[in-house]
Amino acid sequence: MKFINSFFLAISILLPMKSYSQEIPLTLEDLTPGGKTFSKYRAEMPRQLGWYGDKLTYIKGDSVMIAPNTDKEKPQVLLSLQDINSGMGFDKDEALKSLNTIQFISPQSNNILIATPDKIYLYDFVTKKIMAAFLSLDGIDNHEWSEKSRMLAYTKDNNLYIQDSEGKETAVTNETNTGIVSGQSVHRNEFGINKGIFWSPAGNLLAFYRMDETMVTDYPLVDISARTAKLKNIKYPMAGMKSHHVTVGVYNPATQQTVYLKTGTPKEKYLTNIAWSPDEKNIYIAEVNRGQDICIVRSYDAASGKLQTTLFTEIHPKYVEPENPVLFLKNEPSKFLWQSERDGFNHLYLYDTTGKLLKQITSGKWDVTSVLGFDEKGENLFYVSTEVSPIEKHIYKLNLKTGKREQLSKEEGVHDGMLSASGKFICDRYTSQNNPGKVTITETKSNKSYIYYSAKNPYRNVQLPEITLGKLKANDNVTDLYYRLVKPLNFDPNKKYPVIVYVYGGPHSQMVDNSWMGQVRGWDIYMAEKGYVVFTMDNRGTSNRGIDFENITHRRLGVVETDDQMTGVEYLKSLAYVDADRIGVHGWSYGGFMTLNLMLRHPETFKVGVAGGPVTDWKYYEVMYGERYMDSPQENQEGYKNSSMVERAGDLKGRLMLIHGDEDPTVVMQQSLQFLHSAIKKGTHPDFFIYPGHGHNMTGRDRVHLHEHITRYFEDFLK
Repeated sequence: MKFINSFFLAISILLPMKSYSQEIPLTLEDLTPGGKTFSKYRAEMPRQLGWYGDKLTYIKGDSVMIAPNTDKEKPQVLLSLQDINSGMGFDKDEALKSLNTIQFISPQSNNILIATPDKIYLYDFVTKKIMAAFLSLDGIDNHEWSEKSRMLAYTKDNNLYIQDSEGKETAVTNETNTGIVSGQSVHRNEFGINKGIFWSPAGNLLAFYRMDETMVTDYPLVDISARTAKLKNIKYPMAGMKSHHVTVGVYNPATQQTVYLKTGTPKEKYLTNIAWSPDEKNIYIAEVNRGQDICIVRSYDAASGKLQTTLFTEIHPKYVEPENPVLFLKNEPSKFLWQSERDGFNHLYLYDTTGKLLKQITSGKWDVTSVLGFDEKGENLFYVSTEVSPIEKHIYKLNLKTGKREQLSKEEGVHDGMLSASGKFICDRYTSQNNPGKVTITETKSNKSYIYYSAKNPYRNVQLPEITLGKLKANDNVTDLYYRLVKPLNFDPNKKYPVIVYVYGGPHSQMVDNSWMGQVRGWDIYMAEKGYVVFTMDNRGTSNRGIDFENITHRRLGVVETDDQMTGVEYLKSLAYVDADRIGVHGWSYGGFMTLNLMLRHPETFKVGVAGGPVTDWKYYEVMYGERYMDSPQENQEGYKNSSMVERAGDLKGRLMLIHGDEDPTVVMQQSLQFLHSAIKKGTHPDFFIYPGHGHNMTGRDRVHLHEHITRYFEDFLK
C-alpha cells in the first residue's frame, strides 16, 4: 500500500512547557458538553454577531455594542438593557433580566423582537415605540415573523395559527386528526428543509406545508418515566413502505381563505425548497420523485394554486438532492440563481423565469457551500466555496456581469461570512488548526480587512497532545483521503500504543478540516491523555468533495467506506509506535454503522468496538434518507443484504458494545435489538447499554456519563 504523507498542515499544537500552569490532566467534565467545567475550555467569541445597517453589532454584558471598522475606532454602545426596559415602560417585575430574549429583525430595521413570559413585543428602539404585541402562549412552536405585515405565524400541536399586531389569533388550519400536520418541517428534514412556514416578501400571504401521515404506520416508543410506562407513537416511514403525502397551502389573512397548490400525482413525492417570487404572485418548488433520481423545478400561481411553468428538469442515474431554493437576483426579478451538482460539483447557474438557462456562473473541481447575498445594486454576489482546498472554506466576491472573482478571506482556515445591509462590508468569522477564532470586517470594494476580534486559546495553560492533519491515497491510487491523528500525551516514539479509530463516514459530514484543532473532539484529547492514539479520516461518501466522491457508495452503503477506513488502518499499522494487536473503533449513528462494518468485515483487525445509535439494517431506516442512498429494499435486495450488519452478527470476534437511547426517533432502538437477536441465534456475545429517556443523542449531564462509559469499555478491553 502506497501512502502519501507529504501534506501536513501542522506538526503540533504543543505549547512550550514553561507556559503550563495546569499539571492535572483535563477531565471529561472539562471536555464534554454538559460537563461542569466545559465552558471554561471553549474559545470565547462575540455573542450574537449581526448587522445593523453597515454596523456590526454584538452583545456584551447588558449592552448591544457596535464593533469598530478600523483599529482607530473604539466599540460603541448601540442599545442597553436599561434602554429597552425604560423605553418599553417595564416595571421592576416585568423588566428583562438579560438580552438573551431579544432578536434583531433584519440589518435594515430598527425593530427588535422581545420575548417575555407573557408576550412577544415588536419594539422600535429608535422611536422607543411598541409596534406590536403578541400573546405568548404555552405550547407554541415554529415561530415565523413577517416584519412587513407585522404578523406572527406559529404552530400549536398539529395546527397552524397567526396573530396580528394587536394579538388577535386566527386558526389557519383546524385539523382534528393528529396525523395531519401543518406548518412544520416535512420529509424528515431532508433536502435542506428546516421549517414549514413561509411568509411572502411583503407579508401579504403565508405558504405552509401540510403533511398527511395517516397512511404511515404508527411506530411505538415507550416513555418509562411514568409510574406505568406510556406509549408514545410516532410516524416513521421505513424504506420500501408507505410514505406521507405533502401539499403546500397558501393562506390569505385578508380573506382568511386557503388555496392548495395543485401539485398532482403521484402523491408520494418530495416538495422541496419552497421560494416566493419577489412580486408574491408565484411559488417555486423543486419536486423530487420518490426514487429521488428526478428533480423538476416548477412555479405555481399563488392565487389559484395552478401550475404556471415547468422550468427545467434534472436527472441523475443515482440520485439528485436539491437543498437550496431558487434565489432571485437583487433588482432583477426576472432572473434567479440555482445550485446544482450537474457538472460533478455544486455550482451556481443563472436562469430566467421562463426556465431558460442563461449561463453557469461558477465552475471548477470544488463546491460552492453557501451563498451569502448581493451588494446594494445587485452587481456582485458573495459566496463561500472549497476552491482553495477540500478542507478549507473561503469567501469570494463574483461580478455577475463580467464573471470576475475575488477572494475576500485572507488567512487559511474555515471561513463563514455575513453581509451587511448594503453589501459594503462582510463579517468574516473563521478558525484554523492553530487559530481558535477571529472576526474580520472586510470592505468588499477595496478588499481591505480589519481583524476586530481574536479569541484566546482556551488551552493556553494546558499541556495538549500533538494533533496532526494529513492525507492518504485511497485504494484507487487517485483519491485523497484527509485524516487527523492525535498522539498520546507525553508521546514516546519507542513505545507501542493502542489505537482508537473514531469514525462517522456518512453523507453530509466532514470530520477533518483546517478549523480549530482540526475539529478534534474533547473525548479524543481525553483518550490521548490516557495513552491512546486516536485517528479519524473522511472516507469517500462524505461531503464537500463533489458528487462522484459522495455517491460512489450508492446502493452499497458500508462497502467503499470500509475499504477507505482500512486504508487508514494500514497506514496506522505502518507506524512504529502503533500496536497493531490493539486497535479499536468507535462511532455514533452512521459512525455506529461504520463501527459494526469494521468490526464484522475485519474481525482480525479490530479488538474492541463501541457502536452508538447504530443503523444495523437499512430496511429499518426511514424512507427519504434510506432510499436516496440504497434505493428501496424491493429494488436492491442484494445491496440491503450486503449492507446488513444483522446478517453479519455471527462474524463478531472482538468485544463489542452497542449503546442506544430508548426513545430514539431517528435510528429506532429496533435496529440494535435486531442485531442482538441475530447475535443470540448465531452464538456471539455483544454487550448492550441503554440510556432511558434519551433520543438519538445523550444530552446534559448524561453525556458525561456516556463518555465515561465508553472510556471504561476501552480501558477494560483494549488497553
